[in-house]
Amino acid sequence: MALRIVTEANRCLQCKKPLCQEACPIHTPIPKAIALFKENRLMEAGEMLFDNNPMSVICSIVCDHEAQCAGHCVLGRKSSPVTFYNIERFISEAYLDRMKIEKPEPKGKKTAVIGAGPAGLTAAVELAKAGYEVTLFDDNDHIGGMLNYGIPDFRLPKNLLEKYQKVMNKMGIQFRPNTSFGESLRIQDLFRDNYASVFIGTGVWRPKTLGIAGESLANVHFGVSYLAKPDAYELGDKVAIIGMGNVAMDVARTALRHGAQQVTLYARSKRIAASQHEMEYAQLDGAEFAFGYAIQEITPEGPVFRIAQFDENDKVIGYEPETELVRADATILAVSQAPKNRLLLTTEGLMANDRGLLITDENCMTTVDGVFAAGDVVHGSHTVVAAANEARLAAQAMMRYMEN
Repeated sequence: MALRIVTEANRCLQCKKPLCQEACPIHTPIPKAIALFKENRLMEAGEMLFDNNPMSVICSIVCDHEAQCAGHCVLGRKSSPVTFYNIERFISEAYLDRMKIEKPEPKGKKTAVIGAGPAGLTAAVELAKAGYEVTLFDDNDHIGGMLNYGIPDFRLPKNLLEKYQKVMNKMGIQFRPNTSFGESLRIQDLFRDNYASVFIGTGVWRPKTLGIAGESLANVHFGVSYLAKPDAYELGDKVAIIGMGNVAMDVARTALRHGAQQVTLYARSKRIAASQHEMEYAQLDGAEFAFGYAIQEITPEGPVFRIAQFDENDKVIGYEPETELVRADATILAVSQAPKNRLLLTTEGLMANDRGLLITDENCMTTVDGVFAAGDVVHGSHTVVAAANEARLAAQAMMRYMEN
């Protein structure tokens, strides 16, 4: 593997205008990282990547590279692009193992981060690096949020999150697990206890429903809940999945690994929300895809669809008059998620839009003074790198707020 990574690094043209870097949502300094790596300055390269994006090693694995860095490499126009993500993973994982933590001068102010997913972890690291006392709260017993409880282990090794936990401990970030805000604790309690600012990065954990008959049946499950604890489910041999986003692809691949013999994903149109490579992996694992199936209801025997009619542009122009029952032992709904509303119900002045997503200004501050937010809880389900990028900006805004 090491020789292959060196070969890839040697292929980089060191473009004066690196399109790969421009296409990265967090603008990872790709040519410079590769140059440092080639000069055997591994730790310098790792430090630079971590400073730019604390989620660097995670993004090297879960990002849609074909749409970002690799997809914009000039070498890809005539041959294969440089697979920087493999180089980045090698550098960043080595750096996490060996990084030395030098604690900065304490600011004498403490800040709270609610939610230990990608946005919360990024904000916590940025604030701790600047000398603030950070307490990280989460509903679960381990850090990572969707990284830990929503992405299967075969896609993202959980030992990486254990490395992050050790790094955070060295940085002085205190982690308080199994703590739900909006229940025993409220945001007001944080200000009472002299926290100077609050960051919300709670993500989107509430599965969206379709409002159709049968959603409460015993053989119906929600995708995000299934991914959190797949061993708790007995799906049977034949599984129907409603939806074709990245969560649906993860559900399909996980179900096949847990004994399902036939897994089919259904979409009402011919548009696929998932990234191309995630769909290809699901196909390789044995998942099947059915287009033009509009769900009507779910029965104990399986889901009932209306079959779409398409025009020459693959646009739905109508439906067949008869419905079709597809027999399945289990039906899993994977049609996106929304934020839980506990914080909204218990925090005076905190406002959300009609989708339940928190409203923020240009500085990532919510409608409550001193309370900031970033990531999926603001924009809905999005990418890890987008959450990290916005959380970094939010942390900078929090510092300005606390100092001014």
